[in-house]
Amino acid sequence: MNDFKIGINLWSQGSSWSHLLDTALAVDRLGYEHLWTWDHVKAIVGDPDQPIHEGWTTVTAWAMATQRVRIGLMVGANTFRNPALVAKIVTTLDHASGGRAILGIGGAWFELEHREFGIDFGSSVGQRLDWLDESVGAIRALLSGERVTSPEGGHYAFDDLTINPMPVQKRLPILIGGNGRTKTLRTLARYGDMWNAFGLPAEVRELDGVLRRHCEEVGRDEREIERSINLWLVIRDSEAAARREWAAWMELNRTPVEKKLEPSRPVFGTPETIVARLLEYSDAGFKTVIVEMPAPYDRETLERLAREVRPMVAQKPV
Repeated sequence: MNDFKIGINLWSQGSSWSHLLDTALAVDRLGYEHLWTWDHVKAIVGDPDQPIHEGWTTVTAWAMATQRVRIGLMVGANTFRNPALVAKIVTTLDHASGGRAILGIGGAWFELEHREFGIDFGSSVGQRLDWLDESVGAIRALLSGERVTSPEGGHYAFDDLTINPMPVQKRLPILIGGNGRTKTLRTLARYGDMWNAFGLPAEVRELDGVLRRHCEEVGRDEREIERSINLWLVIRDSEAAARREWAAWMELNRTPVEKKLEPSRPVFGTPETIVARLLEYSDAGFKTVIVEMPAPYDRETLERLAREVRPMVAQKPV
């Protein structure tokens, strides 16, 4: 049997709160392993001024409403908050959810929201990833019960810092999102428990080799890190019908349907088409898929993924 896991990432833009909450409850009821949303304060697909809900508030509300699904941000913007505060927030989420929190975090990329909200965006991608490495190292230590004092010349200024209470989970998992070979994957090798990547199966297989080399260099067992792939998909009885649904979703999200799509996202078609693609990722070592779902949160895709696709993937040999 194949131990493939599936999570759902609900876009926080273009939806009412009641619809976002109702869909989260459906994700929990259908037995998905993870439930995620973005950490953005401006919409990132289409018109940036369309409605969007704040991330940490959303996942905390979900934690109180759901029963079993694990919950996190895909992914938290490191630039938005002091990492010590993030350690406190995710610990509180872990208690509120009864030990179901995952800390998703990344370097951040959307300059517009930083400029409008007056948040320091840094001078380059490299600088933001240096901040991320320092941040995640501090968070990992704090969540493990250690005292943290920032190094001389660091971006942060922690002074003999501890947090209390500790998380419910003995090791609260940290997920790091991104494909950066030099810095992101090295930070993942040092501190992360989960990785969320994107790309075609051959591309992420090659990136996985980069991660393995980083793990070897830092003395980390690469088997401790769960690999997940980011996908968009639409399930219908034909590719044409799936494409029509996607066009309607993009209209709701104020995005031109002519916008060029990535080769790996979205995947359109029948359950059998989806299964074939998921097995390609499984063969590449990515045993978890996290499916992004735009408003209006298509229930047919959500239900068929759980009830048709998951059983077909599960019955395939590892």
